Amino acid sequence: MDPLTHAVLGASFAAGAASLRPLRQESALRRRRFAAMAGAVAGLAPDIDAFIQSGEDALLVLDYHRHFTHALAFAPLGALVVAGLLWPLLRRRLGFGLLYLSCLLGYFVHPLLDACTSYGTHLWLPVSREPAAWNLVAVFDPTFTLLLAVPLYLFLRRDGSRAVAWGFVLGAAYLGLSAVQHQRAEQALLELARARGHQPTQVSVKPTLANLVLWRGLYIHDGRVQADAFHLGTAPRHYAGESLPLLAADTARRIAAGDARRLADIERFRAFSDGFAVEDRRQPGFVGDARYAMLPTRIAPIWGLQWGGPGAATEFVSRHEFTPAMRGEFFAMLFGRELPVAR
Repeated sequence: MDPLTHAVLGASFAAGAASLRPLRQESALRRRRFAAMAGAVAGLAPDIDAFIQSGEDALLVLDYHRHFTHALAFAPLGALVVAGLLWPLLRRRLGFGLLYLSCLLGYFVHPLLDACTSYGTHLWLPVSREPAAWNLVAVFDPTFTLLLAVPLYLFLRRDGSRAVAWGFVLGAAYLGLSAVQHQRAEQALLELARARGHQPTQVSVKPTLANLVLWRGLYIHDGRVQADAFHLGTAPRHYAGESLPLLAADTARRIAAGDARRLADIERFRAFSDGFAVEDRRQPGFVGDARYAMLPTRIAPIWGLQWGGPGAATEFVSRHEFTPAMRGEFFAMLFGRELPVAR
């Protein structure tokens, strides 16, 4: 999830916990604000793993982002580190017990919120290495952020406010609505696959950026990945998408061109992409993650691996081209209209 939402959610939980303590009336609001500050900082802290990078290994950041710092078991230690760093600044404002509690709450809710997206978060380490990806919200959803941020702002303005509780209720309701939409999208996708005579071996549905109306659906059948989009208004509307072969072993060997390290990187990326690795037909030799594209009907990965030539090191590349034509197509699907042009 985006950093602002993490900070707001962490601040909301910390401020809410601070308001439950029997504090003097004149100090309650001030301590609530400092607790919110600590919760916001702790709510950002797990993403420190994004700095685990190496110029020699482009995939290292993929291996460790949302990894051990996002494990729920790591939260008490992570919160302690953050509290220790903040203690010199806030020791005259908060007791260490309240400071640590604020940091623990802010830190703990960060990986849970990340698990609500589709990237994959290692919540259960060291018990399980299976990442959690509940596909409930996009990594950027301003509606969800505002449902938390506005009540938090009101809560930090007045002593007697209970607005943060409404933020929790509205945020939970939004996630509940998303769970309903997720179920509708998955049902529509499975019915479509059956109508095509396909038997999916793997299915993935996720909301598109900043909304719960337009969903991207993917399934794997007979060695191919199929993309479709669904507008989930009162009645689902289907937008047919592209199909592409999954990255086969012989294709991987061709791209690796006899380079053992390159082949190993391709296999690491295949695991990262949960088996949805493909060779982009628009850019031969580019190994991409079919789960993500700028349009829900396309299989044009927004990130993947490429190489500059024989013997060149692996490069991890992001691609976010969004032309006016693509923008028109996206908004047509978002509002449930006919597509403006034939693709």
